[in-house]
Amino acid sequence: WEEVKALREGQNKLWEEVKALREGQNKLWEEVKALREGQNKLWEEVKALREGQNKLWEEVKALREGQNKLWEEVKALREGQNKLWEEVKALREEQTKIWREIKGLKAEVTSFGRAVGRTLEDYTSAFIEVFLEDKGYSREEIKVGKGIFIYDGEIVEIDVFNEKPLIVGEVTTYLRDKEEAEKEVEKLLKHIEVAQKKFKRDVEFKFLSVGNAPEKVIEFLKETAKMRGIKLIYGKSLIEESY
Repeated sequence: WEEVKALREGQNKLWEEVKALREGQNKLWEEVKALREGQNKLWEEVKALREGQNKLWEEVKALREGQNKLWEEVKALREGQNKLWEEVKALREEQTKIWREIKGLKAEVTSFGRAVGRTLEDYTSAFIEVFLEDKGYSREEIKVGKGIFIYDGEIVEIDVFNEKPLIVGEVTTYLRDKEEAEKEVEKLLKHIEVAQKKFKRDVEFKFLSVGNAPEKVIEFLKETAKMRGIKLIYGKSLIEESY
């Protein structure tokens, strides 16, 4: 969901870029440069999450095609306002298709996605949906997604949330060291406490999803997860020790 949120922010930037196109050519190139840097970062995340798997190359190819489409959209922005609205509509339709694909993911969830909008949060949500189905919960009960609500006058955002059964999870793409791992666990525990107070019942399943981390950090997380009753998802697998 952080990535989805980033995409939304990116779309807002796009509108600002449209305005900037009217104001001058120089600012457009600055925005295009920023977009290139963001895309390079996305490639690093995709590589870290799916390295060594044949499916990665198919996704890389799809992302390259997406980049070519993006340049066509930038060109279209120069050609006229009406073309922009058509492309925005097409993007919304594509996002709807992506969410449908996430809903339909099964047991091993092997695909990271077919579009730039797919994130580690999406992957984790799909993984947890399958986990809950295996536990006997019906698809009607399962509504895993980003949790946003107000508690004690503050907005609380939970990366992965389901109300019935009550589930709280946090997602992070990369943890560099033990200190970062401890902070992520503390964040998860705080959100668990808030959710239990908000909904007046215990959290049934706690999840921490990590895209990539050094081996020492993963070992620390395994021990911490086992002690705290947290289910640790690393890469695409649920670590057995965290049951």
